Amino acid sequence: MRAAIFFSVLLMGGLLVGCASRQGSFRLETQEDAVYEHPLEEVWPVVRDWFRDRGFRYQEDEAHFVLQTQWREEFAGSRVAGHWHRYTVIGKRESPSRSQVWVIRTSRGPHGAPVNAAKQPDWDMGRAPGPGPAGLPGEEVRVEEMDVRVPSFESPLLFVPEESVTNVTLPLQSPGVTGESLQGARDFVMEWTMRDRIVPELDARNKGVEGPTLRATKQEPGGGSIECGLPIIGLAGQAQRGRVMLLGELHGTREVPRFVALGACQVATRGIPVTVGLEMPVADQERVRRFIASAGTEHDHALLMESPFWRSPYPDGRGSEAVVRLLEQLRWLRAQGLDVRAFVFDHPELQGEAREAAMARTILSEVETGAERFFLVVTGNIHPRTQPGVPWDLGYRPMGYMLARKLPSLLSLDVAFDSGTAWICFVGKGDSLECGERPTKGKDNGDRYFVSLFERPSESGFHGVFYVGAVSASPPAVRHGEHTSDANPM
Repeated sequence: MRAAIFFSVLLMGGLLVGCASRQGSFRLETQEDAVYEHPLEEVWPVVRDWFRDRGFRYQEDEAHFVLQTQWREEFAGSRVAGHWHRYTVIGKRESPSRSQVWVIRTSRGPHGAPVNAAKQPDWDMGRAPGPGPAGLPGEEVRVEEMDVRVPSFESPLLFVPEESVTNVTLPLQSPGVTGESLQGARDFVMEWTMRDRIVPELDARNKGVEGPTLRATKQEPGGGSIECGLPIIGLAGQAQRGRVMLLGELHGTREVPRFVALGACQVATRGIPVTVGLEMPVADQERVRRFIASAGTEHDHALLMESPFWRSPYPDGRGSEAVVRLLEQLRWLRAQGLDVRAFVFDHPELQGEAREAAMARTILSEVETGAERFFLVVTGNIHPRTQPGVPWDLGYRPMGYMLARKLPSLLSLDVAFDSGTAWICFVGKGDSLECGERPTKGKDNGDRYFVSLFERPSESGFHGVFYVGAVSASPPAVRHGEHTSDANPM
């Protein structure tokens, strides 16, 4: 505990800083168009069936090969849901025998405000997530922006797409109807997921095999009914069975736990079992396990919050409302039939390297018993370093250094964020330790969450960063944690 608090204090210089110095340059996975070697007239009916079979309700302009879904709630049915998404699907004819299908996602927050606006990030050197010389090459990522005009109510769809993705409009045909401008982003993950399911069916139909029978055998885990939010750029390529991804976080934000929840959801719905590791005392392991396996009743939440961990005299952000929200979302994912687990690994009774070694042993024990799983392990960003040395002890061996010797495929990522606030502990007047909301200083690289790797590890041994956009403080959960979701913003 003291090491965690000391690091929070170490960061303070009036403002928290977004990232440590970097080495090398960043790389984001290329996002490519999903092309069908089939006529659009053959593809479109199967696209429509794909959305219908996954529980989407939509309106369609069949003549122009466009459909638009109704709003769909993220983690629908969870106590802490509240983000909403809708999809505009556009069929594009490349040639008489070749076509594409674009999926544009529009998102809103708990109170109806647009979120995840897909502004084109500026990857110039001056806008990189760290103060070093690294830059993010814009030609390696394409986060599309579009302005979609939609009516304020669900009117019949009349949609005439333009050739450019940045100039798609939904005409408002009804006199007196007012519209609103919403930002949308190409959902390449959904485009490729859909293509990978549809192409075998189209090929089977061409060979005389019944499509519906084949489609029934191709349902993705979770039945396609789970909304996992805007895909995290770069995560899919790194989420592999048997891999441990260490996330070196800034405690006390809403965004890092949300990143973990979305990441777990997006990986688990691809059929890869996910285990999330949290920097909570190992004494709470059975309590966390029972909660994840529970029905999520008020009694279940009360049992979770009985732990002394939530009432620490130094609430450094690990016991925040956002962490309770994360646990509830993991519980809900498991209740939907996804293979999601959680474990805790902190040993707060120990200090220094003894604590690092104990945390490493606990994580290794979990990994050794789950070789087919993907592990997302979240901890303060001293612990994941895979090289020895910290500012106060150049010979210090962090947990990540110990794990890297045992796990060759380990991936250690430092947090990157845009400026905002975080709930942290810091040295106040008279050298007293105070905990509360403080400003943070980061770098603006857009609103999209992403994972990006360095060309070579940093001096601290980080292999890259995970970016969470502008951060906002999450206060201590105390006894009750986060409340239920906000009302439907529609």
